[in-house]
Amino acid sequence: MTESAWTSWPSREALAREGISRPRRMLAWAVRILVLGFLLWGAYHATDVHGWILVAGGVGVLVAAVLAWGFFRTTFQHRLWPSLGIMLLLLGLAVGAQAVGFQEPALVLWCGCAVCALERLPMAVALPVASVALASYAAVNNDVWLTTAATTGGLALAGYVLRLDAEARGNAQRLLAQERVARAAEAESAALAERARIAREIHDVLAHSLSAQLVHLEAARLLIERGADRDQILERVVAARGMARDGLDETRQALSALRGDLTPLEDFLAQLVSTSAGAEVTVTGERRPLPAEASQAVRRVAQEALTNVRKHAPGAKVQVGLDFGEHQVALVVRDSGGSPGELAGAGAGYGLLGMRERAELLGGSLEAGPDEEGFVVMLRVPV
Repeated sequence: MTESAWTSWPSREALAREGISRPRRMLAWAVRILVLGFLLWGAYHATDVHGWILVAGGVGVLVAAVLAWGFFRTTFQHRLWPSLGIMLLLLGLAVGAQAVGFQEPALVLWCGCAVCALERLPMAVALPVASVALASYAAVNNDVWLTTAATTGGLALAGYVLRLDAEARGNAQRLLAQERVARAAEAESAALAERARIAREIHDVLAHSLSAQLVHLEAARLLIERGADRDQILERVVAARGMARDGLDETRQALSALRGDLTPLEDFLAQLVSTSAGAEVTVTGERRPLPAEASQAVRRVAQEALTNVRKHAPGAKVQVGLDFGEHQVALVVRDSGGSPGELAGAGAGYGLLGMRERAELLGGSLEAGPDEEGFVVMLRVPV
């Protein structure tokens, strides 16, 4: 053993009763009661003692029980000197019992002190204490030397085995406590991740819906300032009203997504492009259900890309392509380009930064920029 193993205490988990099965605890109590009964029997059936000495023997048994309880408490608290003092008192009590003729109780005390010292004290202290106790036992025991040697060796081995068993139980208790802490941290992390996902979904719905409404309301304001006719202004107001209605629909879809109840992605895209003139969608690859996070990423990016087309290239033709690959799903939104609308600066929206962050959270990527004709947004998400 290393130096620290000689001077270190058994862990408190090893010295505690946690992790001990009920049958084993009952067996331990049965052994203690049996030992106490043996001590009392030895005290009151000695042939060469009588009178007040018998009373003193009974008191000695009770004192030994109290001292043993104190020893268990101080060792659990890792208090060396009180534990060593109580052990010396027990050894002295055994010597006194032997002196007045209580040989059997004295032998039991010496054996118990040796085993308990090896089980509960630092080894640097336990070995000298156990040696003194076993030497006293061997000096007084009347058996043949071979039996005495076997008994002392067996007691020393029993004490060390009990120590190893307690340490193993203590390690198991520490591992169990660490596992519980890890599970609690994992549950807390999952709850925080779920809260972040809910917050992200709510943010996306509000950002897209309110941005689209702002586009039409800003257009209505500009038309009013320019003195446009009533029909043009009404058209923008009706469009804003439609966007508000669409926002409610998107909120319901977000709630369905949080519950894991989503409409097929290709149906969603088809419905989305149906509200935009000059837009069409194509789906390639083997169609299959996607994880909720990946599906929502595709939906949000498609919505934001189409909103940007309406703001920055009104009237442009839009091609929306969805490809189900073997290990990823890809979305491409490409417009034919056009003159920036008068509302190009209106509304903050979710933006390319938000779309890129959503993709990176899922281990994917998002590329956006001009191509030969117009603007293209390409999303790749692993599935």
